Formats: sequence, C-alpha cells, structure tokens
Amino acid sequence: MGAAPTIEQAAARLRDGSTTAAALTKGLLTAIDAANDRLGAYVTVSHAAAIAAAEQADAELAAGHDRGPLHGIPLAVKDIIATEDAPTTANSRALAPDWFAGVDAGAVARLRAAGAVIIGKATTNEFACGDIDPSKGFRVPRNPWHLDHSPSGSSSGTGVAVAAGLALGGLGTDTGGSIRRPSAANGITGLKPTYGRVPTTGVVPFAASLDVVGPMARTARDCALLFDAIAAGPAAFAEIGQGVAGLRIGLPIPFFFDSPGLDDEVRVAVLAAVDLLADAGADVREITVPFPKQARDAAYLAAVAEGYAYHHENLTSRWADYGRSTRLILARGALYSAGDHAQARLVGTAFREAVLDLFTEVDVIVTPTLAAPAERLGESDIDRGLSEPRFTDQWNLVGLPALAVPCGFSSTGLPLSFQLIGGPFDDARLLATAADYQTRTDWHEQQPEATWA
Repeated sequence: MGAAPTIEQAAARLRDGSTTAAALTKGLLTAIDAANDRLGAYVTVSHAAAIAAAEQADAELAAGHDRGPLHGIPLAVKDIIATEDAPTTANSRALAPDWFAGVDAGAVARLRAAGAVIIGKATTNEFACGDIDPSKGFRVPRNPWHLDHSPSGSSSGTGVAVAAGLALGGLGTDTGGSIRRPSAANGITGLKPTYGRVPTTGVVPFAASLDVVGPMARTARDCALLFDAIAAGPAAFAEIGQGVAGLRIGLPIPFFFDSPGLDDEVRVAVLAAVDLLADAGADVREITVPFPKQARDAAYLAAVAEGYAYHHENLTSRWADYGRSTRLILARGALYSAGDHAQARLVGTAFREAVLDLFTEVDVIVTPTLAAPAERLGESDIDRGLSEPRFTDQWNLVGLPALAVPCGFSSTGLPLSFQLIGGPFDDARLLATAADYQTRTDWHEQQPEATWA
C-alpha cells in the first residue's frame, strides 16, 4: 500500500474522494496480516469489526455527516485499554479473560464518537510493567527500524504499528514513560497528557496515581487531533501555527545532559534541536531541575507499591501465570511500607513545587527522551533499569504533560528523540512547539524500510 499517510493526509483524501475509509482499513489489515508475525505489533486484529466501522464511516461521510478529522481513520489501541469488540489481555495469562468484556474504555468511546475505526489491540509489556515473557505464548514486538532491537516501553505495539505503517495513530498509556519511550525508540511523536485530562476508566491499572492515556502518531499535528478527541478541556489543534518566537525554553544541564550514561549521539541531536528552535526565535536559558534522581526514584517506588497492591491477590495465588520480569518487579512492592509510599509522595510534592517555580521563568523544558538509542532485544535488565539515567518518570510523579519528538538517527540508523515538558495543562503548548519544530525538519516523515515484508 506504499508509505502510510498521516492522519491529516488521510482525512483530506477521504474528503476529496481519492480514498475511502474502507480502502484505508482494508489496506492496513492486509499489511498487518503480512507483517505481524515478524513485527509483533498486535495481539488481536479486529478484521470484521474494523471493516464494518469503516464502511459505516464512508456511508456517513457520503451522507454529509462529518464527525471531524478522525472520521474513518484506522487506529490501534494498547491492549490494556478495553474495546467492546476485542478481549483485553494485558499480554498476560493472569488477567481474567472477561475483564471489562464488551465495553469500551472512556478514551476509546470518545474516539468512536469522533468516527475513528479501531483496527486492533496493540502489544504491551505485561500489565504495562514487565517485559513480555515469550514462554507465555505472546508475540514479542520488534523495532521496525532494526528488527533485532527493542521497540521499548510498554506501549510498544502502538509505537511499532504507527512507525511501520500498520496504523495511522493510536492510544498508549504512560506510568513512567510508556508512551514517550516507545515513541522515541520507534521514531514517532507521543504525548503523556496532564494527569486527569483523559479518562482512565476501562484501563488495566499499573499505578492509578500515575497512569495516563495519551496519543501516539507520526506528527505532533496528528497527536493534537487525537488528543482533542479524547481529552477534556480546550482544544490543542487550534493553537498550532503560533510559532516559537519568544518561547522561553529551559535547558537543564545537570542530570539531564551531563549524565555519564547519556549517549553522545543523543546529546548532540537534542542540543541541535534546541539550537533550531533558538534560531526560530525561542529564548533558551540554562536551568537546574532540583533533585531529579530522587524524584525518579520516588516515582518508581510509587509505581511498584501501587502495582503490588493491585496484583497482590493474584500474585499469591497465580505466581507462575505472570511473566518472570513482571512478577519480580511487582513483588518488589511488598518490600515497601505505607510509610515509604507516603515519603515518596512527599518527595513528589516538594518536586512539584520546585518545578512549578521553574515554570515562572520558562514556558517549556527540553531534555532527551531516552538516554540511548533502542537496546537490542534481550538486553533489558530490571536491575540495570534502576541505575541507568531515566528522564521520563519524574513528570508522571507530578502529573505534568510531556511529549516525545523525533530529532534524528544514530549512526546505526536508530531513531533519536527529545522530550518537551510543560506546566499543568500546557499540553497544547507542547504540541504547538513540536509542530513548529516539525515544519523545520523531516525526521517525523521518515519511515523504516519494510524489511519484515
């Protein structure tokens, strides 16, 4: 079917008559059927339901009933988010097979109301937590840029599907970086919204005080269209096009740019992106984000403590049904007391107050998204993950919006990414900033060669 269009491009073609929702959907289904065994992007593909929804969208558009820019657009949904026409597995043998059966999650219901076509359930790390255990019978997702590398993060299936042209966009969830990390590893754009902007009803929780649902797509403009469909509050797409002249960008060198674990190619690419924004009129100033490592550690503690609390009963009775890394991560939550969790929350309060003070001096903060390009499959290590630099978890702890934006490729051809962080409810500003950057670069337009075909 050739290179996949963006959501905006597909919406225009639907309205000028050069394609139909049914043709778009059937083309994607054919591509998925050919690629999914190698790429592992989907757990379940809803062939009949997707075609029926696409045909309904075509009939409505032909009758003059236009639900908006997502009408007839095929999307992927992470498989911890319930959809009425497919089971939710969380990529686990431990989840009840009838969990939220026959019901759409809140965000999915909003997508359907906007006319979107849900094409399938995308692969996730087990319970959005541990690595997929191949012994449990689930597909292992692969990075479409290099099949022997990881697509990273728990929203990996949606990241793979969008990057490989097997969906035009989709939903992920993010507890400590699980939208932004796979967006970075797969060379797409992904938004962790402000906590509470998007409903999490019908989403298998990891840590309810941190979990958010958000959009993943090739471009910031597409993410804005998705965000406007699922989020409460003012529209984001309307703010795109205002430019970045006068935008105050905070560049936190300590921890985020001087870490010995930060790959040199990542550092250079992110700083080049900042320079480009400065050339476009942004005001870049160095700042210091206070105690970022402690905030990252507090976010991890809160996540595993809350995850253990949710899974406690199943862990004691169905230990072997969980994948190896998932049960070990969740079991660590048993080592923390209620006092530890309360202390983590106190760290979060102090961190939030300090960061909000920074946002009186700057409008956005820029950091790398990942410290290094995607690792090879099988190299993930849960103990190493505690010590390596991570730049995403801190913002979940305090509920702030953060956006991953592609900004280049490594010398081995793997995507690189920078992260934009905003103040509370500044989701639209992040998307507008990224959209402006993407008018000046073409990293987001790159698509991997279909070596899996």
